[in-house]
Amino acid sequence: MKQRATQLTLGLPVMDSEQTRRQVEEHLETVRIYRQMGLIRREVSNTPSYEPRFHGSTNAISKPAESAAVWNVDKEAELEQKSLLLDKAMLRLSRKESELLRRRYLEDEDVYDYNVCNDMHIGERTFRRIKARALYKLAFGLRLEVLIDPPPEKVAAK
Repeated sequence: MKQRATQLTLGLPVMDSEQTRRQVEEHLETVRIYRQMGLIRREVSNTPSYEPRFHGSTNAISKPAESAAVWNVDKEAELEQKSLLLDKAMLRLSRKESELLRRRYLEDEDVYDYNVCNDMHIGERTFRRIKARALYKLAFGLRLEVLIDPPPEKVAAK
């Protein structure tokens, strides 16, 4: 009787690399803007609206000052948390990876890949390899990886 070799499958989901890269770059951009400019706070407009309202009373109380204050505090805490999480994740990267991401995404707005290649004295191919590896690691460090669901026919076959 001949035995057939079977391959061990762990059932790990596949990662959508393009979406994951976009998520990480968006996170880096948000942190860069927050670190450079801080939070742009919402302000309350005290001018009342004099348009007639032709519906019945909803008994809803509007608190624009309270809503703006709560939004400002929550948004600042969220951005501060994103910044701290990025710092922790960047510590896990190698020196070259963190330097590359810092120069490319966190310092200035108009920095391109070829500028960083020249500044770091590395080739474009090496730069792309290091950048891809760093964004991949950072995605898992920040928990921003986008997973592709397995096809339905594979789920039904189990």
